[in-house]
Amino acid sequence: MVAFDSHPALVLNADFRPLSYFPLSLWSWQDAIKAVVSDRVAVVSEYDRVIHSPSQSLRLPSVIALKEFIPASRKPAFTRFNVFLRDRFSCQYCGEWFPTHDLTFDHVLPRSKGGRTTWDNVVTACAPCNLMKGDRLLFEVGMALLSRPGQPSTWQLQENGRAFPPNYLHESWRDFLYWDSELEPF
Repeated sequence: MVAFDSHPALVLNADFRPLSYFPLSLWSWQDAIKAVVSDRVAVVSEYDRVIHSPSQSLRLPSVIALKEFIPASRKPAFTRFNVFLRDRFSCQYCGEWFPTHDLTFDHVLPRSKGGRTTWDNVVTACAPCNLMKGDRLLFEVGMALLSRPGQPSTWQLQENGRAFPPNYLHESWRDFLYWDSELEPF
């Protein structure tokens, strides 16, 4: 038996742009096949693998496009991951980049001093900087922010996400992920 788990489909909106860059909009091969059979998507590119049902054979789609356009949400959800993505996975105090499991978020105005958990008061921080700052104000510890926090747009998060490609990219996806990059001359 052949394993198909490693054959996700890149999902494009009806305008042929990925629904999301980070995380990359991928569907399992099972969900992609269901969408193809129910005529909700158009197949743009296929893998060499074929699946069989009693009545038909289908090549696994590697890139699919929705037939109906889905507009992007105007306001992204306030989540820990989206704060990290807004701040490009770097500590807003020391500027170093860290993997997500080594990041925390910090209240610029500490909650103990009336600070709220909002886009305008929360930043990405590494553990050493967060520990050094503690529940004090920036001037009290001689620290400064590298950028002012604020609510990002969905477009800003998508652009930031494009800078962090996933570990696996199938060659059939490349034209759709980097469609606006400059082409190399022949």
